[in-house]
Amino acid sequence: MAVSRSLISLKDNLTSLVAGRLWLQVIIAMIAGVGFGVLIGPATGLFEKDMAETIAGWVALPGRVFLLAIQFVIIPLIVASVIRGIAAGEATENIGKLGVASIAFFVFTTIIAVSLGIGAALLIQPGAYIDSGQLKAIIPENMPSVEGAAAGLPTLKELPGLLTGLFPKDPLATFVSGNMLQTVISAVIIGVALVAMPASQRKPILDLLGSIQSVCMVIIGWVLKFVPYAVFGLIASISARVGISTLLATAVYVGAVLAGLIGLLIVYLLLLYLIGRKGPIEFLQNTREVILLALSTSSSAAVMPLTLSTTEEKLGVRTGISRFVIPLGTTINMGGTALYQGGATLFLAQVFQVDIGLSGMVLVVVMATGASIGSPGTPGVGIVILATILESVGIPAAGIALIMGVDRIIDMCRTSVNVIGDMAAAVVLDRMISDPEGEGAEAVAKTSVVSEETG
Repeated sequence: MAVSRSLISLKDNLTSLVAGRLWLQVIIAMIAGVGFGVLIGPATGLFEKDMAETIAGWVALPGRVFLLAIQFVIIPLIVASVIRGIAAGEATENIGKLGVASIAFFVFTTIIAVSLGIGAALLIQPGAYIDSGQLKAIIPENMPSVEGAAAGLPTLKELPGLLTGLFPKDPLATFVSGNMLQTVISAVIIGVALVAMPASQRKPILDLLGSIQSVCMVIIGWVLKFVPYAVFGLIASISARVGISTLLATAVYVGAVLAGLIGLLIVYLLLLYLIGRKGPIEFLQNTREVILLALSTSSSAAVMPLTLSTTEEKLGVRTGISRFVIPLGTTINMGGTALYQGGATLFLAQVFQVDIGLSGMVLVVVMATGASIGSPGTPGVGIVILATILESVGIPAAGIALIMGVDRIIDMCRTSVNVIGDMAAAVVLDRMISDPEGEGAEAVAKTSVVSEETG
């Protein structure tokens, strides 16, 4: 079944980006973007405010096009990958057990991630390093008030309606709407239905979906070549607006989030060691190319072919497990994003001196977990989700302007942790479901790879 490996076969362009040190180009672009943004910003006085905003808008154009281009292919790529991951896998007899175990793993680690983000913000108190003068410089004067904002968990009466609202009514309308959680549910239903069909009948559909994957990855390959220009433009635009002093003031916030991400990475490595029987050093060495590419692109969906090939060929995960868990994890396993949302919410609560209390923190955990599960693996999506969470706990969404300047740095790091979480989930679930005794998993995976390449 050569066609079943079509997505993995598209990894070559991604590998060339790693060899070309795309991650280093992105870091240089970030530094240059900050310098250029400060140069045209109000601190130097070289340009009038209107002219500086005009220049910043044009400089940011490549970045905005980059974000739109990634969003353009995310729905078809995820739909095709999830369906084929289910229907073309070799472990279809365990699909129900694997699905339940995968979702349980993702929800469990996501809750831990949000808790780590909140804990890091409570411990470090990054909001205490922002003074009112800096706040007034970037937050509009007509900032919405936090008084009277209601926050609370859904009542028992409202819960059935919320649960039924998760299920899609029309798969085509769902794919068009962009609701990622409903999109994944629709794709899983279609994939399971294909499993129940004779192989001869489902093959044309799988071939079509394989072609869709190929088209999406060609487009992504074009787009990723412009990542450094996109990063430069976005960073320069934001730096020109908020200034270097505000960027430096948010450095403590960045440190708090990065500390939380390191904690989440340790959790993943512990799960790998205790359950997956994989040494942390060995795992990081085998996955360094994927981690560097995720760091460069800030898109777990864009690096999915390389994630799949690494999981199967270097980590020894069975094909049926990896092709189900990795596409599914790319869409609903966003531990790093959830951690960032929890940390950012507490940071802005400290800045605006809003006491959200224990019930508010519980609400943040629930909303960040649910929202991250339904978010696409595209750059910058965390900011959009964060606005909803802030409003739910009575924090002005305008405060997002305070963290926009450093979001790109955090986005790169949280995407890398998300991808590590996907690969860790595949290894752990392969150990738990396919081969509980851990004997022969790597040999079986290598055998399946050889058989498909020669088949």
